[in-house]
Amino acid sequence: MDVDTRLLRYFAAVAEEGSLTGAAHKLFVSQPALTKQIRRLEGDLGVPLFARSRSGMALTEAGRELAARVPALLDGWDETVEATGRAARTLRLGFLDAGAVGAVHEVVAEFRRAQPAWRVNLRQFDWSDPSAGLARGEVDAAVVRLPFPGQERLNVRELFVEERGVLLPARHPLANSGTVEFRELWDEPFVAAGAETGAWREHWLATEEREGHPVQIGAVTSRPDEWLGAVAAGCVALAPASAARFHSHPDVVFRPVRGVPPSRVGLARPTGRTRKVALDELLEAIVRRLSRS
Repeated sequence: MDVDTRLLRYFAAVAEEGSLTGAAHKLFVSQPALTKQIRRLEGDLGVPLFARSRSGMALTEAGRELAARVPALLDGWDETVEATGRAARTLRLGFLDAGAVGAVHEVVAEFRRAQPAWRVNLRQFDWSDPSAGLARGEVDAAVVRLPFPGQERLNVRELFVEERGVLLPARHPLANSGTVEFRELWDEPFVAAGAETGAWREHWLATEEREGHPVQIGAVTSRPDEWLGAVAAGCVALAPASAARFHSHPDVVFRPVRGVPPSRVGLARPTGRTRKVALDELLEAIVRRLSRS
């Protein structure tokens, strides 16, 4: 019988957190989706792995047996993926948005010319996974925006900071302002990421800068087109300054905002993995280029 390694990662997270809620935040998935995957794993194995109660998820005897073996299984799988990537000479680099990657495409092109035997696969992730694939082991490294849940478990190097502004409907009273004071937006309906993104969601709602003023959520999105559509329909959204260059909509305008800290962009990779010399070379090139930009 084959078991999807993704299901084992989900199981390991629930076993470690002791709850679906905590594991869902850690994995950047919704709680209903995680529940479905755990039930699928139990169905594949033909045994219950958790005893469910209001207080959380307790491992059954079968669950404890699996929990004792899963770390070694996943470590072995990760090492296999690393070895396969080295053999195929493939590097997987995740990212979230064009503004964050900056000159990465140029660095990758230079790397390919210098290392023609290696292939770099760039993969863009939506905002439902602020780790850009690292949390679920789908990439070797990622260009990310900080902060996000779980970054303390990764090796993260900050590259640069970028000022944040606000996306407004073109008909909004503040659309013609030179600079918007953040407190002027406190009562506006904001576009938010999913609740499972934790610190990422809070950062882009600037909850710490609201002095206790409650947030109004007007829409929840995970993709740029949905994001812009929600703003055009009447919501507002904080955004990095590069959004004005890379995302446009005829009914949306970008304005600078005073009263919120900038967005920090970093380069992240897992800790404790087998190292790829070629990956190290690529990441160092990215650090040098983006740190100067």
